[in-house]
Amino acid sequence: MGAAPKPKVAVKASEKMRFNMSWEAADDTSAPEQRVSGAAPALLFGRGRLGGVERGEKRYDAKAKPATPALTWQDKPLDALTERDWRAFREQHAISVRGGALPKPFRSWLEAPLPPQLLQAVARVGYAKPSPIQMAAIPCGLAGRDVIGVAETGSGKTCAFVLPLLAYIMALPPMAGNEAVEALGPYGLVLSPTRELAQQTEAETSKFAHFLNYRVVSIVGGQSIEEQGFKLRQGCEIIIGTPGRVQDCLERRYTVLNQCNFVVLDEADRMIDYGFEPQVVAVLESMPSTNLKPAEEDGVLEADKVYRTTFMFSATMPPVVERLARTYMRNPCTVTIGSAGKAADLIQQIVLMCRTDDKPALLEQQLNRYSDTQAIVFVNSHKVCDYVSKMVEKSGRSICVLHGGKTQDAREASIEGFRAKKFRVLIATDVAGRGIDVPDVGLVVNYQMPSAIEPYTHRIGRTGRAGRKGVAVSLVTNEDQDLFFELRNTLLDSGNAVPAELDRHPAARSKKADKEKFGRNIDA
Repeated sequence: MGAAPKPKVAVKASEKMRFNMSWEAADDTSAPEQRVSGAAPALLFGRGRLGGVERGEKRYDAKAKPATPALTWQDKPLDALTERDWRAFREQHAISVRGGALPKPFRSWLEAPLPPQLLQAVARVGYAKPSPIQMAAIPCGLAGRDVIGVAETGSGKTCAFVLPLLAYIMALPPMAGNEAVEALGPYGLVLSPTRELAQQTEAETSKFAHFLNYRVVSIVGGQSIEEQGFKLRQGCEIIIGTPGRVQDCLERRYTVLNQCNFVVLDEADRMIDYGFEPQVVAVLESMPSTNLKPAEEDGVLEADKVYRTTFMFSATMPPVVERLARTYMRNPCTVTIGSAGKAADLIQQIVLMCRTDDKPALLEQQLNRYSDTQAIVFVNSHKVCDYVSKMVEKSGRSICVLHGGKTQDAREASIEGFRAKKFRVLIATDVAGRGIDVPDVGLVVNYQMPSAIEPYTHRIGRTGRAGRKGVAVSLVTNEDQDLFFELRNTLLDSGNAVPAELDRHPAARSKKADKEKFGRNIDA
């Protein structure tokens, strides 16, 4: 016979509401030197400073052995790390993860479960230490899991999906020289919202594929689609492009996606913001639906079948992006670094309240103050972009211009010249808000403020990259009142000063209920 059940004990009503202060020692993730000692204070029989108790008293014990400091997650070998160590690791790197049975992150490239050719390429590129998004997202991708990555701008997201993509292709049959395999299309596809971001991703992917001899083709608007179609028909392992041009190439039968089982939606929120949702859906529907994993989390996977892996990176998760994720992703790992949409802590944000007529003089003042670094000046329209460029050029500075009205060749020339430091100042619309990675940009000036806080965050994210500090100066007028509330909160959250005029403005104290959270930019 089993043991008799324990009788229930009645609990008083007053006891039910009592807060329990007990805690488990294993939950403490602070470093040993940060913990409060539990040793009892010495009693000095009336000679102490506080009622005979001296908390600073230390007694010498000749037989006592020196205390050995406890090892932390930095010092332990990988196989000795406990769940408490991993919690401390994630807390220190501001990593938040969701999803069942997640692979453990890695602390250094030596611990990364990557093929030797990719580790060699990482060393060649010069990535000494992985970023938090790379530490957490790469193991998930290598395990074949779908990944949703949410991280601040300039956090190394490109490397976080390129390395799993290349590792996935390495396990497949070689494509070069095999016409039957080439005819089935690429092994991987990356969709980007802008031409500049697509071409930058192509350059980064080629660097990491240096020892693999894979063919990477970018297909974007503004260039001959016939030439791009010729490259696609010759075969390639990876296609990187904008949604509209990829859809055009599929409709013209320049390529197919019959064996494309690794797809990346880079800056997914921006693609939706630009109105690319129909094109994104059309491209995803061009892939075989039979390679999707089972919708159930405990679904059985066939051992000899290749399933689709989907990466989605987004600074924010609006409803449309969440709907895409639910439709085309299965049991994804969600990796969030820091706070979604938060500006980097390395950026000093300066807000100057002014009148519109004061902006030219203030811009000249800021460019003179930070004359030893490259600068990007953001505006909202082609017309203002051309006006500001002529004004800055008259001051004797070397400038280049980037906006949606320029030809593709002119846009590429501006970006390459700015990266090569032929030009000191880049005047641009939000076309340069994402996809421009120039490490030495020390100053960003918002000559005109955007209509929402999200493009503001991405604009200022052009500085403060790769561990460097940067300055972002915003020229704000009363015409920008719709942004005051979120701008004030952004400054407070990042520890930057809030101007008194902005702080006491009524629009900065309450948010309009009917205001759209995400602005629309038609200048792409």
